[in-house]
Amino acid sequence: MAPIIHWFRRDLRLGDNAALAAAAGASGGAVIPLFILDERILFGRFASPGRTAWLLTHLRTLDASLRARGSRLIVRRGEPLATLLAVARESGAAGVSWNRDYTPYAISRDRAAKAALRAAGLTVHSYKDAVIFELDEIQSDAGRPYTVYTPYARRWRQRLAAEGCTPYVSPQLVPCAVWPASLPIPTLEDLGLRDDLALPPAGEAAALERLHAFVDLRRELGIAGYAEQRERPGVDGTSRLSPYLRLGALGVRTALQAALALEAEPTLSPAARDSIGRWVGELAWRDFYVQVLYHFPHVLQGAFKREYDALAWENDEALFHAWQAGRTGYPIVDAAMRQLRQEGWMHNRARMIVASFLSKDLLVDWRWGERHFMQLLLDGDPAANNGGWQWAAGTGTDAQPYFRIFNPVSQGEKFDPDGAYVRRYVPELADVPARFIHTPHLLPPAEQLRAGVELGRDYPRPIVEHRARRALALELYGRVRAGER
Repeated sequence: MAPIIHWFRRDLRLGDNAALAAAAGASGGAVIPLFILDERILFGRFASPGRTAWLLTHLRTLDASLRARGSRLIVRRGEPLATLLAVARESGAAGVSWNRDYTPYAISRDRAAKAALRAAGLTVHSYKDAVIFELDEIQSDAGRPYTVYTPYARRWRQRLAAEGCTPYVSPQLVPCAVWPASLPIPTLEDLGLRDDLALPPAGEAAALERLHAFVDLRRELGIAGYAEQRERPGVDGTSRLSPYLRLGALGVRTALQAALALEAEPTLSPAARDSIGRWVGELAWRDFYVQVLYHFPHVLQGAFKREYDALAWENDEALFHAWQAGRTGYPIVDAAMRQLRQEGWMHNRARMIVASFLSKDLLVDWRWGERHFMQLLLDGDPAANNGGWQWAAGTGTDAQPYFRIFNPVSQGEKFDPDGAYVRRYVPELADVPARFIHTPHLLPPAEQLRAGVELGRDYPRPIVEHRARRALALELYGRVRAGER
């Protein structure tokens, strides 16, 4: 049988892969696995050296897994359509398959590719894979997309209960008669990029290992304790699966099914059941933001609530750079920003705190923060990242009013009470007593001496005063709501 090209994109795994399973089924296992290094993504608006390094590591593990099955990964660099046509000519492929992506660029690219490939006589099929429910599958009774999460999640759960969630079986692959030429998988330096992140273990096996550890009910910091521990950035109380889901090293159906199987256990405690339900809700959030981006693509350029595009941001570059560097004088903010730079990841509670601080305390346009996150996050996803930033800035779909403004001191005291998170990422504060760990600017000189930190030299004093900035933010947002400029 003529082979089928499977175009890998955000699905870097062999198991639970909708399009790969379909291609193998249609071709008797004769699949040409292809990955295209697309310059518009590698060096585009949201380019990220760290995420590119993470991608390249995953490509190597994927190639090794394919070779263990008598296959191999073909890597090309160039414009996707021209590359697909060239690989089809070289291999005699009868068609192309891929899993859908939902950014405006991906939708435009894939629509054009489908038309041109079919005009060239190739069969083309695309599949839902990165989400549980996509685009128009979850709608209101009026047939409209949801713009508030809670009713969306309720309908999402109802449809899930009715339809279930079954992962795809890992396909059998056979060697192809003709293998097109492949570039070696490049290094980051080959692409002219540099990064020094300490990356976590890459690949499908590592993702599954992380998932299985998280859903082990015997673990105190696993899914059974998620509801209680997920707000504590100082403990490893979340799954940390988002970077694997972002590249598709882990199938979302696999992740969801693991949680649903536990939720069905009759002996499960109410607390554990609640925890599992909350984690499942995070998967619903992923779908929610994907459909928001699809139906309202203007969010990538401006506010979901368009009136907030009129906000008169101060955009003080010195304050922004202090925020980026984790030198704001607010320890919980600084710990989070340093974690991001060191690990390419940040705890979700910390993301909310630093996003609120940038937009509401520093009065810097949320889009500056969105771009900074996308440049550093291993799990940087345009839909989820944009949704999170607009939630924090009060410009997005969230039903809460704009005057939700996090106090960075009280947030630190509530969610990092012993200062474990701060001490880990802001080591100059390691010996500060717990009662001052979130307010080091209040340390008396004698306490500074004992703690080995001099305020203003070793660690900055607060760059803004929260109460005053909160009042200014309320005034700024209030003017927009009143229709002023």
